[in-house]
Amino acid sequence: MVKNNPSISVIIPAYKQERTIKKDIESITRVLEGLKNRYEIIVVIDGKVDNTYQKVKKINKKNLRVLTFEENKGKGQAVRFGMSKARGDIVAFIDAGMDINPRGIPLLLEHFKWYNADVIVGSKVHAASKVNYPWQRKILSWGYRMLVYVLFGLKIRDTQVGLKLFRKKVLKDVLPRLLVKTYAFDIEILAVANRLNYRRIYEGPVELDFRYSSSITSKNFWSIIFKMLWDTAAVFYRLRILKYYDTKHTRKWKYDKESNLRMNLP
Repeated sequence: MVKNNPSISVIIPAYKQERTIKKDIESITRVLEGLKNRYEIIVVIDGKVDNTYQKVKKINKKNLRVLTFEENKGKGQAVRFGMSKARGDIVAFIDAGMDINPRGIPLLLEHFKWYNADVIVGSKVHAASKVNYPWQRKILSWGYRMLVYVLFGLKIRDTQVGLKLFRKKVLKDVLPRLLVKTYAFDIEILAVANRLNYRRIYEGPVELDFRYSSSITSKNFWSIIFKMLWDTAAVFYRLRILKYYDTKHTRKWKYDKESNLRMNLP
């Protein structure tokens, strides 16, 4: 059962977010301060490539922790690293960049309690979601959802929104098995959780507006699509063919010395 007032850790992966990171942290803090839950915010700087780290270090908040990679490792690696250091009963991550309204965190937290969930994912297609993003992305999103359903059989309709909540026990089991460091991280963590019989995975509403920022540009668009499809196919191959994620293959799981991801979560 989920505690009435579980503690919550919120991971913010940040890559080239010097323009918005201060606003991100302030808005997320305001939302969490309105809850009765103990909380911490963990910002993971995914490479010191701009002034994001300097901007975060100037913020003086008692519940804020900052972790840093010297070089860019990928969103998936940043989220996993933050999760491995989280202390909360429930561990969430939310993308930086102001695309996702952090007011969705309390809504998903209520869904978490109501369903006694293992995982709650923010979903663009939830009936209560408010979404503003280009039609091209809507088409691609629909196509990817169909692909994910065919390959993995997940009952949720949307896996890619950058706002998700996880029970700590799920992460203890799942994190050491993960390999994807970039674009298909979301599907890998959900598919592996489902494989390990964490079946209480539900969707919740989000407020999403892509007018603010996006890591996808016209220059890197098709490259990112290809890499995401490649990583997704690799997850399927490891899951269904190699059965790499199964517990009997414990010795095959890679140990990432830099991120220390095989350590027990606190």
